[in-house]
Amino acid sequence: MKSRRIALMALLISTLAAPLAWAAAEKPLRLGVGLFQPDKNKNDATYRPLADYLSKKLGRRIEMRTVDTWEGLAKSLANGEEDMALLGPWGYVLAHNEAGAQAVASILYDGKPEYHALIVTNPKSGIKTLADLKGRTFAFGDKGSTSGYLIPYHHFMKMGLDPDKHFSKVLYTKHQAIETQVAKGELDAGADYNRNRNAMIEQGLIRAADSRIIWTSDPLPNDAFAVSSSLAQDKAFVEKLQSALESVGEELKKNPGLLPPHYTGFVRKDNSFYKPIRDAGLATGKLIPKGKT
Repeated sequence: MKSRRIALMALLISTLAAPLAWAAAEKPLRLGVGLFQPDKNKNDATYRPLADYLSKKLGRRIEMRTVDTWEGLAKSLANGEEDMALLGPWGYVLAHNEAGAQAVASILYDGKPEYHALIVTNPKSGIKTLADLKGRTFAFGDKGSTSGYLIPYHHFMKMGLDPDKHFSKVLYTKHQAIETQVAKGELDAGADYNRNRNAMIEQGLIRAADSRIIWTSDPLPNDAFAVSSSLAQDKAFVEKLQSALESVGEELKKNPGLLPPHYTGFVRKDNSFYKPIRDAGLATGKLIPKGKT
């Protein structure tokens, strides 16, 4: 009798342990997130709740990390360092072109899947139009940035302006640094986007009175939630991921800390949604097609 009880107990333990062992053996999903906040620590803390929420919905452990340049995040998604990424539109287009990464959703800002690139200056600079920038200092974001580099560069190109000749000095730096230096008068003008400028003003990092918008782009497709080419082949997983992302909007009503202020969830989108960014990349010669896009 005693030996029978021991045998039954062993069977019960092995049965319960089997799914736990299977889950532990399954590799965690690696999620890369762009630097949307002023520093990596704050960015990690801001987007960790989203990673944890998706982990629960997907039944998979998710390892999240901030990648501090858009170009770097595009490369890490393309080369397999990340399985998934929340990244800017131009970064996504680069990763898709390089290695077939696939967009599955776009983030919503105040309910919209679109945003705007900006060019800002200090009101005391005397600069009122783009023509007034001649001979002044100007900062782009890094070369993987949509609003900080590709879109303003494309606009200057359409105006017939060569940034290296039109400005006295050209810098490449982070969005937050551009706004801060412009507000302090250390930089004549720079490229940014409305979401970053709004957040920095609301957080008291810059004053609205020290940042004047002199150019606004047409609406641009918002940041992409994308998966690697290999993960995109798992259609069942992609469907589950899209459903989990769509549920974020409703979850925000109970857990507003799931996303930063003004972000209201995700909407399903695919590669075609980012055609305007791809077109700008092709027009500027910054995108060299490696296959069918």
